[in-house]
Amino acid sequence: MDRDQLVLRNVNMARAFHAIPIKHRVRRAALRLIAGLPIPPSRRPSAEPERILIIRPDHLGDALLTMPALCALREARPNAEIHALVGAWSANVFAPFSEIDLVLTLPFPGFARGTASQTLTDPYLLAWRAARHLRRLHYNSALICRPDHWWGALIAFLAGIPYRIGHDHPDTAPFLTTAVPREPAHAVIQSARLVERMIDHPLQPADLALSFPIDSDDRAWVDGYLEEWGINPHERLFVIHPGSGAWVKQWDEESWAFVADTLAEEWKTTPVFTGSEGELAMIRSIAEQMRTKPCIMAGETRISTLAALYERSIVVLGPDSGPLHLAAAVGTPTVALFGPADPDEFGTWGDRERHAVLFSDIGCRPCRVLDWNGDDPQFHPCVRAISRARVLAAARSVTA
Repeated sequence: MDRDQLVLRNVNMARAFHAIPIKHRVRRAALRLIAGLPIPPSRRPSAEPERILIIRPDHLGDALLTMPALCALREARPNAEIHALVGAWSANVFAPFSEIDLVLTLPFPGFARGTASQTLTDPYLLAWRAARHLRRLHYNSALICRPDHWWGALIAFLAGIPYRIGHDHPDTAPFLTTAVPREPAHAVIQSARLVERMIDHPLQPADLALSFPIDSDDRAWVDGYLEEWGINPHERLFVIHPGSGAWVKQWDEESWAFVADTLAEEWKTTPVFTGSEGELAMIRSIAEQMRTKPCIMAGETRISTLAALYERSIVVLGPDSGPLHLAAAVGTPTVALFGPADPDEFGTWGDRERHAVLFSDIGCRPCRVLDWNGDDPQFHPCVRAISRARVLAAARSVTA
């Protein structure tokens, strides 16, 4: 199959993937009926402060990209209580921020990885139970930050939260009091457009700085761990995070080994590999193909210690993933390799001279399909088509 045929094949398959199936059309009709129920608003005692609920079910990267807008919200509402309703998997993303007064967790259906299958009614019963608890907290308003998250909007509706803001998605909008038109923009800007409905001025990109607080104890832990690998606290290092949430987003192991060796020899420093415990086998395979002995920290870090490690690094390289956003949040230059996701929406937030975003010119990119379940990886070369030379040039450029 030549390149043009491959592109046409993938475009047609992506179009079919994004088509709305009949069961979702039925659900959409059911949601509109539910939105017509006479749910009484929660009555807030006059003595209580303004209380705002942020609903964000996603994992590390999407959660982090919400924070610039939430920090702007805190600045505009210094006396309000801001609570975040998130999955347990991202609680440690929000908890370090002083802008968030309380972090609540909920096992959002569809986001809890590795959980057992549910019955058709389980998500609705969970939504009802969660809404009953939230009603007792008497929220004034709720921001549903994920554009298509109808389940979060349903909870806010059932909880009787008077003011509910989200994106104008067909499944979400029926439960909202303010549906914000969704226009193409970076995820940081999309969250900012929601927050603008609660403050008295527009937000500009310059107002939306990405950051992550780091504790001195986490810095000390990282220094101690690295010393066990023979790396002293003053030695330079760089980090490669080769894993991602989907195989279609990953680069070749051989290419990472080549880049790691080249930069280690050129910079006279140690490469460090990070990842989850499930990515340890892949990272060990990369290390076996290297001439340089790397430090492997896969499966050993929490979000906070990962941030402290990235803060120490010259640069962090990897495919499109949450850890690359974390590196940007602590001020470290990054090189991110993009494939199926749209870098205009999810690219690393920050100055492109410090945060390189690489992608191939294949015509079916970005397909926005992360789950090509059962399809042959050879038909999805979008990330692998990025050359080693471009990655090396980007790493040198952002660290110059």
